[in-house]
Amino acid sequence: MSQYRQIALDGLWHNNPGLVQLLGLCPLLAVTTSTVNGLGLGIATTAVLALSNLSVSLLRDVVRPEIRIPTYVIIIASLVTAVELAINAWFHELYRVLGIFIPLIVTNCAIIGRAEAFASRNRPAPALADGLMMGAGFTAVLVVLGSARELLGQGTLLSGAHMMLGGGADLTIHLSQGGFLLALLPPGAFIGLGLMVALKNVIDGRLQAPRPAAVPAGEPAERTA
Repeated sequence: MSQYRQIALDGLWHNNPGLVQLLGLCPLLAVTTSTVNGLGLGIATTAVLALSNLSVSLLRDVVRPEIRIPTYVIIIASLVTAVELAINAWFHELYRVLGIFIPLIVTNCAIIGRAEAFASRNRPAPALADGLMMGAGFTAVLVVLGSARELLGQGTLLSGAHMMLGGGADLTIHLSQGGFLLALLPPGAFIGLGLMVALKNVIDGRLQAPRPAAVPAGEPAERTA
């Protein structure tokens, strides 16, 4: 159980693809103009990550080392094609919004990186868990950044939810009438991601800071001159 706990902590926090490894930044910065866009691409990326990790782990004793990278690319490309067709068939409007960034999942360094660094060296169950947790961490960054940019740029949250839940679903939360245009532009994405990385570093620094030793009961505290 401790192994899976460490896998979860690495994917969600310690080794988060978006905040620590800084991989997959092109779709992360381009798509996160709303909560729904970030969630949609995050789910697609998580599906590819989990299935590619599982496939690579199952084939790790069969594929020769000399051709492992081309094999990984073929596996990932096949899975991305299947996910793209599924989104086009069931969530066509979301597919049109995400556009080229769905097939670009093939070039996401986080996916092939996890296949090489983890899935090819571990059993299928941990490899699947690693893919799910890394995908969940990446999705969390997409959703948080997308929500912040949508809130600041449009004054809403969950606009466009019908693209994932059906034509009658309107979950839009209107919080203000105006918006800050910079939040929706590329510079706003860079600023938002930078603030998230800085916040994580501050939290990590405080968690790792040494705590003062407790003074035993009945002993006077040491005084400094």
